[in-house]
Amino acid sequence: MASRAENTQPTAAELADLSALADGTLDPSRRAQVEANIGASPELSALYARERRVVDALHQARATERAPEGLRIRIEASRPARTVVARRRLGYAGGLVGALAALALALVLVLPGGAPGAPSVSDAAALAARGPTQAAPAPDPARPQAMLQQNVGEVYFPNWGQSLGWRAVGSRTDRLGGHQAITVYYRWREDQIAYTIVSAPALAKPAARQYTWLHGTEFRTTTQNGRLVVSWYRAGDTCVLSGRGVTAAELQTLAAWEAPR
Repeated sequence: MASRAENTQPTAAELADLSALADGTLDPSRRAQVEANIGASPELSALYARERRVVDALHQARATERAPEGLRIRIEASRPARTVVARRRLGYAGGLVGALAALALALVLVLPGGAPGAPSVSDAAALAARGPTQAAPAPDPARPQAMLQQNVGEVYFPNWGQSLGWRAVGSRTDRLGGHQAITVYYRWREDQIAYTIVSAPALAKPAARQYTWLHGTEFRTTTQNGRLVVSWYRAGDTCVLSGRGVTAAELQTLAAWEAPR
């Protein structure tokens, strides 16, 4: 089999992996290998950077623009099942970058401009300051060292207690402009942080003083009323981690944490 150095033309499988990494659907167990393959290939690196820009544009369009209700219902009704998407991925991987670019342009042309009053990452972070109103979720029996029995859509709350020392101590549930927002509070020694997950569609990206890329995900760091706030996107949901007395690096490390296997 030709090596990457001998054959620089990306294969369908490589393009499928690149697409899955870019849109957040890649199996976490394969993330390190795929990132290494992309890093070793200038062609794949260029394609990945381009696709990430398109994915970000799609997130931004979905977060800041609102399609008419009838259009959104028709889009959801026509969306293929996840099993169908998985079977098709290899088939259309080679043309996915161009298709995503066309879709981004279509969103700009079809959706109405502006969404005044839409909730923001700052609004989500403000929920955490209200404090817990419910007990902390218990560890998930299926993966107790990795997950808590609480999720928003496909995104679960992590169990950092054993591996990182941050144990869940409380939670709260809110509605934020039509979104479900669940917050879990974690404590380590005298410090407490809050992890809020806001259901899709994603909130608009905040203007941030710091941008950090870890494991293929962009984390934006801001400050709000003396609290550090780190936000990112996963499976269409908006994730917000905030706290006092902790550093941005600590919050980013928690945000990028990968569950033990």
